[in-house]
Amino acid sequence: MPLDLDRLTAALLDAARRAGAEAADALAMESAQTAVDVLGGRLEQAERSEATDLGLRVLIGRRQACVASSDTSDAALEAMAGRAVAMARVAPEDPSLGLAEPDALARDTDASGLEQADEAPPPEPAALEEAARRMEAEALSHDGIAQAQSSSAAHGHRRLHLAATNGFSAGYGTTFHTLSCVAITGEGTAMQRDGYYDGRLHHADLMAPEEVGRLAAERTLARSGARRPRTGAFPVVVEERVASSLMGHLVQAANGSAVARGASWLRDAMGEPVLPDGLTLLEDPHRRRVSSSRPFDAEGLPTRAAPIVEDGRLARWVLDLSTARRLGLESTANAQRGTAGPPSPGTTGLVLTQGSQSLEEMLREMGTGLLVTGFIGSTINPTTGDWSRGASGVWIENGEPAYPVHECTLAGNLREMLRTIRPANDARLHLSRAVPSLLVEGLTLAGD
Repeated sequence: MPLDLDRLTAALLDAARRAGAEAADALAMESAQTAVDVLGGRLEQAERSEATDLGLRVLIGRRQACVASSDTSDAALEAMAGRAVAMARVAPEDPSLGLAEPDALARDTDASGLEQADEAPPPEPAALEEAARRMEAEALSHDGIAQAQSSSAAHGHRRLHLAATNGFSAGYGTTFHTLSCVAITGEGTAMQRDGYYDGRLHHADLMAPEEVGRLAAERTLARSGARRPRTGAFPVVVEERVASSLMGHLVQAANGSAVARGASWLRDAMGEPVLPDGLTLLEDPHRRRVSSSRPFDAEGLPTRAAPIVEDGRLARWVLDLSTARRLGLESTANAQRGTAGPPSPGTTGLVLTQGSQSLEEMLREMGTGLLVTGFIGSTINPTTGDWSRGASGVWIENGEPAYPVHECTLAGNLREMLRTIRPANDARLHLSRAVPSLLVEGLTLAGD
């Protein structure tokens, strides 16, 4: 029987009051997952996991402390509250701390319109095994694929409930279904691998297993014979599957925590151009069937769609209550949290303006340069925006793929390179970050 998360959070708040907390919020989370792995046409592993996590934050004046537990017994709740209050009494003061004012809290907390929970019965383990077998068989049917490293199918659900002594109490749940296949080509030092992953909230939206296996094989074969490219300054197209990481660098710099510390290369850029004119980076937490969507943030404030960058110009910071107070601003309802720590600002879904060209048309126009299909690590100077990342992909000559590339490094300055980007039209809108392939100028490529 599912746990009563509403009751658990209310019990935690009552325990916190009895222990001496002046204010508190409580988060209860429950999750379950069934995963099946196939290898060599045979069942490799079947796993069922279930978890319950509780988090309590207490405030005494401008001091706070957080504790977490997976024990839902009444005695454990009392112990959590006592421990949290004892820790808060000796914590350092922070004038930015405090719960949301009651009149600012979300009133409409119904998440059903976001369609995050699949009402259809979940697939049986036998169906997951069959899907994994079909993925693997399709990948192995392609000439040149030596083996499938993994073929996995999974489904599960997550539920959460947030309550606070300011009167907020609400929760919602999501489901998920995933297919993943990783294939290998070549042997020894010439071995290459790649794969494909599809994750959806509703089983009906999930790709066919054969399609996932085919794409895993094609991506792997495209890496066969990879070598280092020549060194120089070339245009670069970052493929859609990794392009969202560039927008991730931007929103990280727009994060209120970084701005408040002065550790952001965008700290003096409010209202200034950071993307090309005409491009908008929209945060929309209300997109249907998107895993990051939510009706309220981790402090109970109502979420809404709002641009971070509008028509190329930086429009706002990403703020929770604490960072907003430090900067003398209002929260943008961007608080996120787990059970073990306090809220912090973070984005819940991004959509970048798409262009008119397909990826193929963009490559033909680029002529000669690098198509990046994977990044490895990153080095970023948070105050200047100087950036470098290892990369792999495909070298493009005369607009056509010439040979696969690995073991190269791209370098540039984020403030400068993001002003040059040009988007294609291939974003997958069901992803939390719907960012298309991006043509980027102003990069240095280090290879042979």
